[in-house]
Amino acid sequence: MNKSQYYIDLEEKYGAHNYHPLPVVLKKGEGVFVWDVDDKKYFDFLSAYSAVNQGHCHPKIINALKDQANTLTLTSRAFYNDTLGTYEKYITNYFGYDKVLPMNTGVEGGETANKLARKWGYLKKGIEENKARIIFAKGNFWGRTLAAISSSDDPLSYEGFGPFMPGYDLIPYNDLNALEQELKDPNVAAFMVEPIQGEAGVVVPDDGYLSGVRDLCDKYNVLFIADEVQTGIARTGKMLATDYEIARPDILILGKALSGGVFPVSAILADDEVMMCIKPGEHGSTYGGNPIANKVVMSALEVVKEEKLSENAFILGKILRNELRLIDTDMITCVRGKGLLNAIVIKPKRGKEAWDVCLALRDNGLLAKPTHGDIIRFAPPLVINKDQIYECAEIIKKTILSFN
Repeated sequence: MNKSQYYIDLEEKYGAHNYHPLPVVLKKGEGVFVWDVDDKKYFDFLSAYSAVNQGHCHPKIINALKDQANTLTLTSRAFYNDTLGTYEKYITNYFGYDKVLPMNTGVEGGETANKLARKWGYLKKGIEENKARIIFAKGNFWGRTLAAISSSDDPLSYEGFGPFMPGYDLIPYNDLNALEQELKDPNVAAFMVEPIQGEAGVVVPDDGYLSGVRDLCDKYNVLFIADEVQTGIARTGKMLATDYEIARPDILILGKALSGGVFPVSAILADDEVMMCIKPGEHGSTYGGNPIANKVVMSALEVVKEEKLSENAFILGKILRNELRLIDTDMITCVRGKGLLNAIVIKPKRGKEAWDVCLALRDNGLLAKPTHGDIIRFAPPLVINKDQIYECAEIIKKTILSFN
């Protein structure tokens, strides 16, 4: 038995079967590369779903982790610690908000934003108790908690897990008219949306959609919640995807690359008018705001600015999309994306589908994963350079053309 199969069999026997990974077993990462247990080297074109924007095991971030882990790891929020206030000042100044509420995972960020929006709706907008509504876009994905799947229109997420959270309603993505019709209801507290829908297959809305959302939320006194867990932290070529337009959200949700993939950290940012609706005892987390997370995030965000990762993603994303569009094949029906968050849509050929393409890419030294059956995301770490982008584009081209 080879090494890879040994580890795959272990997971199969002892782990819950809630994932279907690509059959490759990784043991090491550095920058844009990962290595499997047989020492084969790959370009990572998923970046742990955009959590590893700063590259695998970035030395500055790892050193921050090590240094703090040797000093103090966890106090809980029952006490103050000497890192949290510094972190809170740093991140609120970084993104331009009055307050931050620290959590651990992206889905916890979404849950927190929902609770905060409801509370604001009752305290500030005057919505009658238990009548608050939150509107979501079809095709959204922000996790797999009961609240998150209650806002999903994907049967794979919600079937067999009801009953669901009340007060959630769906409208088409990228449709301002549909949004305005819902916002006329005075019971609507918030609209939560991804600036680019990641799990749906890198679905990019029309120019002006996000600024239109901002305008409508202002018009009807509704909170605009931006789920930037996947699109934030330089991934799309700006620090935030909402930075492409005049579309500053009332509640900003961040996660994934907030820690450079080193530690589970999420953050919810808002101004005082919204954030101060939450009072002591109404929300929290044992690990939220822990000393390791605080130091890791500050280091990870410093790397983004020091290494100009937004600018790199903007420039190299254009190159990658252009190279993908030049591939002479009818197997790719669409290339779309922004910055280094991109996707291709695959038309099956001779019985071969997106999964088969990803297996072939793996064999050729590049790792990617299908979503929704026919879509392949391409999202390398943002530390990738121009020569590597061209090399990867050639690997993708060679792989796709092998199916002709």
